[in-house]
Amino acid sequence: METIYIPHLLTKLERKEVIDFEELIPDLETLTPVRGRLQVTHQGNYLEVKAKAETIVTLTCHRCLKQYNHRLKLQSSEIIWLQEKIDIQNSSSGEFEVDLEDLVENLSPAGYFSPSDWVYQQMCLELPHKQLCDSECPGIDLNDDGAETESSKTLSDSRWASLAALKRQLP
Repeated sequence: METIYIPHLLTKLERKEVIDFEELIPDLETLTPVRGRLQVTHQGNYLEVKAKAETIVTLTCHRCLKQYNHRLKLQSSEIIWLQEKIDIQNSSSGEFEVDLEDLVENLSPAGYFSPSDWVYQQMCLELPHKQLCDSECPGIDLNDDGAETESSKTLSDSRWASLAALKRQLP
């Protein structure tokens, strides 16, 4: 998706741009391209951004560590204020006070809006915090006796073979 020059939105019909897209977004590892629709509307002193999109991602289950596919759906909207960056009077110390009302997303009214970056951020926010392959996932299967035998380790995971060979060399 191409960046949008914010002053050009004022010349468009209804001061908005609608983008239908189907593309891979850099840094977002997906199995399918992200498909959706994005609408950016210039409302005078702010941009109103709305999007509906979906894709499929591969996640790792937090219980059993198996990978599984997850359909990631986005239906989001955000208001981005248009204002010039506030000059910080004394930033030589590296510390400055920020008012609570200044903790909002804002862009320069004569700047650019990156739809691809915005969709990436919103998709990342939609990733589930608790990644489970199934609601009934039992987790990693552990033996009841608490210790695996060497032969079961080498059968289940070939990475243990080097350790088993090293253990045989020790007296």
